[in-house]
Amino acid sequence: MHPRLFQFGHIAIPTYGAFTALALIAALAAAMHFARRLGLDPNKIWNLSLIGILTTLIGARLLLVVAHFRVFREHPFWILGLTGVHDFWIVPLSVLLGVAAAVLYSLSEGLPLLRVADSLAPAAALAVAINRIGAFVAGLDFGMPARLPWSVTYTSRIAALWYRTPLGLPLHPVQLYDAVVSLMVFALLIWWLPRRQDGELAGAWLFLSGLTGFFLAFYRGEAGQAGFSQSIAVGAVIMGAALWLDRTTKSRGYTSTDDSPSA
Repeated sequence: MHPRLFQFGHIAIPTYGAFTALALIAALAAAMHFARRLGLDPNKIWNLSLIGILTTLIGARLLLVVAHFRVFREHPFWILGLTGVHDFWIVPLSVLLGVAAAVLYSLSEGLPLLRVADSLAPAAALAVAINRIGAFVAGLDFGMPARLPWSVTYTSRIAALWYRTPLGLPLHPVQLYDAVVSLMVFALLIWWLPRRQDGELAGAWLFLSGLTGFFLAFYRGEAGQAGFSQSIAVGAVIMGAALWLDRTTKSRGYTSTDDSPSA
């Protein structure tokens, strides 16, 4: 595949980085679109999204420095991303920091959290789909060995150097599995949007993404990640189910109130 998109002299533009940037741009545009449809201020959703994204990116860099401080002390420019090291625990932890920052902004602006989450859920599904396609093209987050008609075989030495991708070995295209499911979830959430109650889209995205992540972890190739990623997936499923149960309970409460005989 093509882990390096462009080369300008000594400066290389990684394919995964370019796809990640595209995913973020698409997510921002989608979040503003769905904010308008849900009656939210798109400017506030824009600010919220930028705060969450910047906190996630800066948090990831700082966590890398903390985890590899000896190397950083010898090579300070490492913080700019001039490295192929990817610690699997850093991404979810940095995302958690970004979510916390976005929640704090929502509370400070008096935004309804569940409706904000509903506006961001389709945008997140779209961003994940684009990001996973980039990972597939670059060779990052590769799958386990497989003898299937749709197996993928990487041959780029750069992918092996940057992402420790095994070369010459047929692998599950697990990144594409994830991308296809994310696009299906994105389509489902768009269909559901006109008939939603607050929290339902976010709950559906968390539940379906967590369920998918749990089972796809069995097909990922890097050892040591399965248990950690499955724990996160179980947490997402529980959070999604909790949102759904809360919505169902309130709906039944409203129905009982409406059907009760008047005095």
